Amino acid sequence: MAKTLQEQLLAMGLTDKKKAKQAEKQKKKNVKEARKGADIVDEAKALADKAKQEKIARDKALNDEKKAAAEAKAVIAQIKQLIQMNTISVEGDLAYNFTAGTKIKKVYVNEDIQDRLSRGKLAITSPNQDNKTFAIIPLGVAEKIRQRDQECFIYIAENASKEIEEDDPYADYQIPDDLMW
Repeated sequence: MAKTLQEQLLAMGLTDKKKAKQAEKQKKKNVKEARKGADIVDEAKALADKAKQEKIARDKALNDEKKAAAEAKAVIAQIKQLIQMNTISVEGDLAYNFTAGTKIKKVYVNEDIQDRLSRGKLAITSPNQDNKTFAIIPLGVAEKIRQRDQECFIYIAENASKEIEEDDPYADYQIPDDLMW
C-alpha cells in the first residue's frame, strides 16, 4: 500500500504528530483563503465590468448628443444656403405688409413681386431666424426649407377664397384690386 508522505515521515521519525496536524490545519486554511480570494476577485471583476458598461453607455449618449447637434447645425447651414442662393433681389417702393408671429412687418417690393406675393406664388422668410431681416424666395424653396425645419419662419399669402358665404352681409361689396393694407 502506498503511504502518504506524512505517514512516511512519521515512520522514519523525522516529524511528530503535532507538527503533522499543524501542517494539515495550515493546508486547509490555505485552501479556504484561496476560495475566499477567488470570490473577492470575482466581485472586483464584476464591479470593473459594470463600471466599463456604464462608461460605454455615457460615451454613447454623449456621442448621440454631439451627432444631433452637428445634424442641427448642418440643417441650419442648408437652410441659410437655400435662402442665400434663391433670394429674389427686389428694389421697389411699394410696401408689402405681412405678419411675422404677432407683429406686422413690411418689405418694399415692385409691382410684379407684390402681385406674386399676394397670390401666394412667392414666400417671405428670415435668413437669420431673427425676424428682423427678410428675404423673398420661390415657393418651391420654401417647401424645401419646411421639410428641413418646421419651425423656420416662412410667410406665404393665403389665396383668398372666391366662395361667398350665404349669410355674409358684405357679399354684395367687391374688394378693389388695388387695395393695400
